[in-house]
Amino acid sequence: MRSLIPHHVMMILAIFFFMSCTISLAHEVCSPKEFLDVHNQARAEVGVGPLSWNHNLEAYAQNYADLRSHDCNLEHSNGPYGENIAEGYGEMKDADAAKLWFAEKPNYDPQSNSCVNDECLHYTQMVWRDSVHLGCAKSKCNNGWVFVVCNYDPPGNYVGDRPY
Repeated sequence: MRSLIPHHVMMILAIFFFMSCTISLAHEVCSPKEFLDVHNQARAEVGVGPLSWNHNLEAYAQNYADLRSHDCNLEHSNGPYGENIAEGYGEMKDADAAKLWFAEKPNYDPQSNSCVNDECLHYTQMVWRDSVHLGCAKSKCNNGWVFVVCNYDPPGNYVGDRPY
């Protein structure tokens, strides 16, 4: 049986399909629910309203995660949003990255509005009262690690302001 699609069009489609599959292999599949569950649990504990998933933030995060896939360096995008980043190895789940940031809670002292002992700014961004939208993504890095980024809108962590 003869194909109705010319051979050169089939080749172009095959190349496009192959390139799409190759590119998508670098992306890790994200679960908005996993990210939101951990974030919203942290927020509920301090009386802050839940975040909702935002596809524009997710796209921004995926762009940045893809840029970091060549080296997996923990560098911020310096974009217009609040941002948390993490790296992990193996089959790092979305909830695992968010739990790393949530684990900083004991390092935040609400009385003095400061970090004590260690890092807490990932946690304070998670619970920032003015942030209402979340978008996250991850990519597999060339070194086998996984780069995870979450973006928040409006951003938080303004010096001198309290997160909640």
